[in-house]
Amino acid sequence: MSAKTTSSVQYKTADVSGFKVFYREAGRRGAPKLLLLHGFPSAGHMFRDLIPQLADDFHLVAPDLPGFGQSDMPPRETFSYTFDHIADVIERFTEVIGFDRFAVYVFDYGAPTGFRLAMRHPERITAIISQNGNAYEEGLSEGWNPIRAYWQNPSPENRTALRAFLAADTTRWQYTHGVTDETAISPDGYSLDNFYLARPGADDIQLDLLGDYKSNIALYPAFQNYFRTHKPPFLAVWGKNDPFFLPPGAEAFKRDIPNAVVRFFDTGHFALETHAREIGQAIGEFLKQ
Repeated sequence: MSAKTTSSVQYKTADVSGFKVFYREAGRRGAPKLLLLHGFPSAGHMFRDLIPQLADDFHLVAPDLPGFGQSDMPPRETFSYTFDHIADVIERFTEVIGFDRFAVYVFDYGAPTGFRLAMRHPERITAIISQNGNAYEEGLSEGWNPIRAYWQNPSPENRTALRAFLAADTTRWQYTHGVTDETAISPDGYSLDNFYLARPGADDIQLDLLGDYKSNIALYPAFQNYFRTHKPPFLAVWGKNDPFFLPPGAEAFKRDIPNAVVRFFDTGHFALETHAREIGQAIGEFLKQ
């Protein structure tokens, strides 16, 4: 492993069976562990405002998922870009860094990744925080219709139509849609996301993952069975104006985990961009119970 320290955050890489996983680490070793899993099209930098709020009380790790951020992005010909495979890498990553029991924060793509880890090893999960991380059909908006069309007919035409999701203006829109004051959104996050999306080969990797997202929908019944069976302490912190994951998806967790705590914030998909302080406070209170 290699590390560079800036303030209280360390920037590291871990060798996961020859695959380089880049991650941010903060907090005190020996403190309760919290794994932070980002979503599309971002990376661990989406937690830049949250980590300092929680570092005094928790041991935090935020990896970049395979193909995202500073983690390895091997060619599609040598690495299968599926959510099962991403979960395989992140599962092994937690073992490499010694995260044996931990709470997990899941957002967007991080949700099907984290829920797979929880199903595979329920004994390792101490709590789940879901920030616009869906596991119910009623949580999916009509914004998924072009992607569903590709699932039903993976034609070149339907695949090409999905390239609109990779456009720079679309990334910015994901950050600003549903936000009451767009001037509160720093351009840093979406500009860095667009930098990563513009790398050679990144477009087809992301299209592969959009196509494979149907595997997550197929696992929704299994995720829900895990929730019903194990009832992990559960907190949903949801941007209520999210154009992709609707508030009913947050409320649905209470169907399987009656004691789940659900909190809505008047913001969009990337809720941490506007409500990191409030979400950090909610997480701190929840995990200290």
